[in-house]
Amino acid sequence: MHLSPVRAEDLHHALGRDQPALTSSVRRLEEVCGAPLFERSGRGIKFTAAGHVMLKWARRTRLDVDEARREIEDIGSGLSGTVRIGIIPTAAQFLLPRAVRQLIAEAPEIKLQTIVGLSDLLHPKLRTGELDMTIETESEPESGITSQILSEDPIVVAASASHEIFLGSPVLKDLCAYRWVLQPPGAPTRDWLDQTFERRNLPRPDVQIESSMLLMLPTLIAETGLLSFISRHHLRAGQLGAGLKEVNVKGTTMRRRMVVTYRDRSYLSPASHRLIALLATAAKGTSTL
Repeated sequence: MHLSPVRAEDLHHALGRDQPALTSSVRRLEEVCGAPLFERSGRGIKFTAAGHVMLKWARRTRLDVDEARREIEDIGSGLSGTVRIGIIPTAAQFLLPRAVRQLIAEAPEIKLQTIVGLSDLLHPKLRTGELDMTIETESEPESGITSQILSEDPIVVAASASHEIFLGSPVLKDLCAYRWVLQPPGAPTRDWLDQTFERRNLPRPDVQIESSMLLMLPTLIAETGLLSFISRHHLRAGQLGAGLKEVNVKGTTMRRRMVVTYRDRSYLSPASHRLIALLATAAKGTSTL
């Protein structure tokens, strides 16, 4: 991570120490490390290579101390405290509410902090300790991260149940005659669908509306008559989008799995472990296979 030079006076103010005391502290730290940790950069200072190494380990130590404090506080307290969760929109809509309902029934004093987003937002926060766990789609194995499978989450072509496409038995080529509402390029589901058409030497879907707001897609499909590519969860009775129907075309089902992830050596509170178990139960109850 690149860090811009910091003015010395700003550093003194942030740490609440005057310049002589701060200089003395830095000097002692450098003596222990056996290398300079800072260097002058214009009117400010910046880390040396050794300083960046020290910063990495200082952050890790701070995280370890924070987690030790949380574990000590949890001794004998049972299901209590705060659980910090990062979660993708589909899981936030279909898995989390059922699990949280049961968790609150068992532990009325529990508190949850949730961030809803995609993996590129959630993973950095998990690694730095801002989140205890994430609920997202499965990705390549990552050093220091443990993943536990919760459920299958197939992505399928869908349209309004009254769409003319259901009058026949469409094949992939027939889908090229219609316009779509999809996530922007770069989203895993969008890229997978584009590549599916390209492998058959067909043009990519004709996208009329792009939206990164996944929860908007069912309504947009129903109101516009466009095709889309969404989780099969949306097609279940009683859900927003229940008036939609899957377009059964060979080779257009994207198989993916939903997982809960956490750092290998991180502390997970009893409440966190209980929430993971409840998420697994909720996932079984919402299976779309």
